[in-house]
Amino acid sequence: MIFSFIKYTQPAWYFNVLPSVKEFSCCYYHPKWLPLPNGILLDEDTAYETEAAINADIGYRAWHSGYLIKACNNDLQKIIQLPKPSINDEYRFVTKYWGMHWAALTLVRRIFTLHNPIKEIKGFIKNVNTPRYNLYNTVADWSEYKNFQSVLVEQQPLVSVIIPTLNRYEYLADVMLDLEKQTWKNFEVIVIDQSENFNDAFYKKYNLKINVVQQKEKLLWTARNNAVKLSKANYLLFFDDDSRVEPDWIEQHIKTLDFFNASISAGVSIAVVGGKVSKSYDHFRWADQFDSGNALVKREVFEKIGLFDLQFNKERMGDSEFGIRAYLNGYKSISNPYGKRVHLKVSSGGLREIGHWDAFRPKKLFAPKPVPSVIYLFKKYYPSYLSKNVIYLGIMLSNISYKSKSKNSMLALSVLLTFLKFPLLYIQYKKSLALANKKLQQGDKIEKL
Repeated sequence: MIFSFIKYTQPAWYFNVLPSVKEFSCCYYHPKWLPLPNGILLDEDTAYETEAAINADIGYRAWHSGYLIKACNNDLQKIIQLPKPSINDEYRFVTKYWGMHWAALTLVRRIFTLHNPIKEIKGFIKNVNTPRYNLYNTVADWSEYKNFQSVLVEQQPLVSVIIPTLNRYEYLADVMLDLEKQTWKNFEVIVIDQSENFNDAFYKKYNLKINVVQQKEKLLWTARNNAVKLSKANYLLFFDDDSRVEPDWIEQHIKTLDFFNASISAGVSIAVVGGKVSKSYDHFRWADQFDSGNALVKREVFEKIGLFDLQFNKERMGDSEFGIRAYLNGYKSISNPYGKRVHLKVSSGGLREIGHWDAFRPKKLFAPKPVPSVIYLFKKYYPSYLSKNVIYLGIMLSNISYKSKSKNSMLALSVLLTFLKFPLLYIQYKKSLALANKKLQQGDKIEKL
């Protein structure tokens, strides 16, 4: 993004990092070099002081609204070299899309990092009355999708549904029942079962083509890689063992790939606990995350960029690593509102066995925070100013329970607790950093397919 203050609010966003390939998915806009698709025009926000901010604001709105801008590297370089937004524009951007509490947090961080306090306070005050903008009031019209006659759907290619499981037969039973009801018939189910009390008989009662492999090691990313290597299909659909889906789930993923000529259909996940369900899940847009519990990937992606990185075994964010690697290699990934699942996020089995609720919430008091693989990921792919902000922001907002993170009042409490718990958090962070640096020295563990 042209706006530099996004590093304080959304530092982990894929689109803050630029691919080196010739053409790629993009959030930038310029009427001369990168116009919106199909001649669409969005209103200019003339309250900004600079042309750079006006155009960047349109690009940000367009991206979130589902207007799929593509960029060629040469044109993008021309935009990046233009004059940048002013300090006033930067505070307007933060206040407009994240609200006053985020603008205030940004102000505090800017002053503590020795930026000119007079300029910062002036920029903040000038935008105090900036109204909050809802990015999803208007979205791109993809109504033609509904009546799209997909050639790929008519051809019915083989799909491999890949499910790693660990001590969750109770929930896996519902998964199998949902798969039995699928309108798509040409698919197989590859289950990599890591359960302590492996039950081969469990799978016999379902009317499905199931290939079950017992894996004694509890290694999630090894399990997914083994399943990819077992599959002969050109379409690999990754699924979690604590999810529920509609009967047209597979079909919608395939149809989306065909409609957008994409390589990845990134299905949305509606979690029953945790943060609020984002309105961004309601429409097509470029995907800014890869959810390995609900995503369809063409086999050719793995053939080009390799399998999942085994450095993430027993840790977190292996799917994020694969997602940004695919993005940086120019693969088109579509956030698919029709390929959705309900994610139960049950409290036992799976990664819960290993001891993490999420990347920033270890269960043990003196365990590394964040999980070391998080630092490994962001130091590997993101510039320093972004990777540091991802870690700092994650730590600041994770001092409350996972179930409370959707409440703004609780997030404010979490920021306060950061200062009160600073000695402990510092120890946890230094532990994580040391382990992450070891991973970086070892290098990735990405097998070729």
